[in-house]
Amino acid sequence: MLYPLLKTLHLLAAVVWIGGMVFSHFFLRPAVAQLEPALRVRLMHAVLGRFFNAVLLVAILSLGSGTWLIGQVARQVVQAGGHFAMPLEWMIMSTLGGVMVLIFAYIRWVLYRRLGQAVSASDWSDGALALGQIRNWVAINLVLGVAIVVVTLVGVSH
Repeated sequence: MLYPLLKTLHLLAAVVWIGGMVFSHFFLRPAVAQLEPALRVRLMHAVLGRFFNAVLLVAILSLGSGTWLIGQVARQVVQAGGHFAMPLEWMIMSTLGGVMVLIFAYIRWVLYRRLGQAVSASDWSDGALALGQIRNWVAINLVLGVAIVVVTLVGVSH
């Protein structure tokens, strides 16, 4: 019972993270680009703060549930007398997921902090610079997230 629950939680965490990046990158950012800099930077700071809190939670859930799921499969194989070899798509998923978490940590605790400092100082040009850097790293994480989905789906079909 716990395995399907954690697998579902793992998948939903990925949906929230990847879906949030798609929404932010392709829909929110272009829409707020029309706003004056002070309003745009303050709005994005508020929205990203909420989103990054959610991503922190889903990143922890993804790492925890993914580790547990792999551990359960490995334990079952070993208990049955077999040798556990992690499938290639799981290794790719784990590695890219770890890279995504590291990138998120940089975005959240370095770039978002810079954005917050710019908002506090009413420095809209530094705020726009921080937003541009966040956008670039989010785009990288989005590509990695989509790659994980593709690798996982291709692996499941074999």
